[in-house]
Amino acid sequence: MLKPAYPYYLANEAHYANQDLVVTDKYTHLPATRVALANSDVIDQAIAAAVEAQVPMAKMAAYERQQVLEHCVLRFRERAEELAESLCIEAGKPIKDARGEVTRLIDTFKIAAEEATRIHGETIPLDISARAKAYRGMTKRVPIGVCSFISPFNFPLNLAAHKIAPAIAAGCPFILKPASLTPIGALIIGEVLAETYLPKGAFSILPCTRDGADLFTTDDRLKLLSFTGSPEVGWALKAKAGKKKVTLELGGNAACIVDADTQLDDAVQRIVFGAFYQSGQSCISVQRILIHSTIYDALKTKLVAATAALVMGRPQDENTFIGPMISEKEAQRLENWIQQAITAGATLLCGGQRQGAMLAATLLENVPAHCEVVCQEAFGPVAILEKFDDFQQALASVNDSDYGLQAGVFTRDLYKMHQAWDTLEVGGVVIGDVPSWRVDHMPYGGIKDSGLGREGIRYAIEDMTEIRLLIVREIPS
Repeated sequence: MLKPAYPYYLANEAHYANQDLVVTDKYTHLPATRVALANSDVIDQAIAAAVEAQVPMAKMAAYERQQVLEHCVLRFRERAEELAESLCIEAGKPIKDARGEVTRLIDTFKIAAEEATRIHGETIPLDISARAKAYRGMTKRVPIGVCSFISPFNFPLNLAAHKIAPAIAAGCPFILKPASLTPIGALIIGEVLAETYLPKGAFSILPCTRDGADLFTTDDRLKLLSFTGSPEVGWALKAKAGKKKVTLELGGNAACIVDADTQLDDAVQRIVFGAFYQSGQSCISVQRILIHSTIYDALKTKLVAATAALVMGRPQDENTFIGPMISEKEAQRLENWIQQAITAGATLLCGGQRQGAMLAATLLENVPAHCEVVCQEAFGPVAILEKFDDFQQALASVNDSDYGLQAGVFTRDLYKMHQAWDTLEVGGVVIGDVPSWRVDHMPYGGIKDSGLGREGIRYAIEDMTEIRLLIVREIPS
């Protein structure tokens, strides 16, 4: 169960300043808890405290940063079921998915603890000509400074962790705005961080309104902005960010190609999971399924049967696979997209029914390419079936999108694997599995409207540090 109230964290300390933010149970729609809401004055104080923490954070030894992260790993393991239950309530996430996210939270901090002690520089031979014969060079990475983080509602723990953990590993103080719909996970991370010896001001976790959060983007004391969310908001924030470095993870409408040599039952299992886990509310959930014409009918039959068998219900029920979407408004939006596609000539294969925020897992075929459910990010439990005859045609169809995050390709053909890797305009190509697969140390991010930069601990640390060069001249004796 959630606590009756949660604080925000300002300069490492809990502040029960008010109870202005009501967090609802996404299944019952009833108030579940209340959270302190930060205003612009508090955010300004947090940035000022983080600036003061820059030097002591940078001076922390690698093993000290590692110990902080290892403490978090230990405490998250001890509180794993509490964390999972909080996800069920605040995010409406089925308990199996919630436990999976807690595992990834732990993995992310564990990886960061390992990376904290291997932020390497390099030596650079400079003697490329006679004039540089007496010179040697070397580099090291130094913390970039105060980081600003804005995390989304769909992975309240893990996507916050992908910002917080590398910042600590790199020695950067930070301020974090969690999503107002799902702030509890980030606040529990804050509670654990407050148990450590991080320098005062090293972190602030501040739920706040979108209007109140303007300083997270515009304040010049911040040296990096990392945002995960919608493309519309992300690109608008980048335009306002000024001189600071910006990384964006903005979502997509991920495609999965299923070639003729695919083992059908395996593909069905993975595609159904990839399309509908946590009600499709993942930026790499399977949205477009491109199937070779020779196996189309057989695979369609199996996909429809497996999708129709998914259990909808209360997130805490161990048998539930489809829980509520984040809000009834979002479920209504996607229901409208489905109906628009049907009106335009699409065939509904299964699903489509909505009750409140609960939307049944839905499969469509023959959907015109201009329909929103094809060309925009659905971010819910719906997937589109499409037939292809030529592999090159399928690759072109995947690329016919404003997004480019990840793509999946089921093929046993080594040549086609390399063709997909060379051709697909995405940040990552997953062979033999769905685009929804991610492990937390890999470089993760997209191109086109899907974003800018990469997550994954080592790659995030690169963004959170600057290269500093040292040149040494050998003085003649």
